[in-house]
Amino acid sequence: MSAQSTATDTGSTTWLRRYHPGGRSRARLVCFPHAGGSASFFHPVSARFAPGTDVVAVQYPGRQDRRREPCLDDISVLADRIAAALAPLPPGPTVFFGHSMGAVLAFETAWRLERTGAGPDAVVASGRRAPATHRAEAVHRLDDDGVLAELRLLNGTASAVLADEEILRMALPAIRGDYRAVETYTCAPDRRISAPITVVTGDSDPKTTEDEAGAWQGHTTGAFAMHVFAGGHFFLIEHQAAVDAVIAAELDRVAGDRT
Repeated sequence: MSAQSTATDTGSTTWLRRYHPGGRSRARLVCFPHAGGSASFFHPVSARFAPGTDVVAVQYPGRQDRRREPCLDDISVLADRIAAALAPLPPGPTVFFGHSMGAVLAFETAWRLERTGAGPDAVVASGRRAPATHRAEAVHRLDDDGVLAELRLLNGTASAVLADEEILRMALPAIRGDYRAVETYTCAPDRRISAPITVVTGDSDPKTTEDEAGAWQGHTTGAFAMHVFAGGHFFLIEHQAAVDAVIAAELDRVAGDRT
């Protein structure tokens, strides 16, 4: 999916995208893409919530307009850079939403920002097991055919893209780098944020069981909720309206908490 974005403030233009800016926003929604994903994945979310909500999508290096930059294959480094990009934004009610690898980055970025007193008011973690859970995964070590087989299993990339050899040649380095980042990531069981965490997950996701998703509760000292939808790893595409409703409820809550 492609879309035109507009620049954010000077210190954040490399990392952050706004697709529907303008208007007076009562809250901010920061969106973190999945492994191999890009900011434009959240264009429909931006269309749904802007301009009443300031929707900001994170753009990782190595893809789309950042395709000439080297990928960052370490979650800690990515979270450091994202936190630095978000820090200059004006304060206000904020929700982080991340899918898959993006859920991990939303959590790690929130943890970093909370240490400076500027954390989000809520985190919505989608399609990812809790940070301290572990699986022995090494997709990033597979050959190109193996990585593509994983993408087809998860059904997160349109078949037309998977069939386009030129696009794949451009995308595979970023995909592999992202897989390396999330598959080598570790988190201490006692790492917690104070922001409430809401989890959305698919009941047949091969990457996350319901127990693994429920373990997110141990990573917040705030409230916790979980919503289970029918579907696999990219259940949120089929259930976009319902997932948007979960996000909307969090935005309404944090905006109300600040009034």
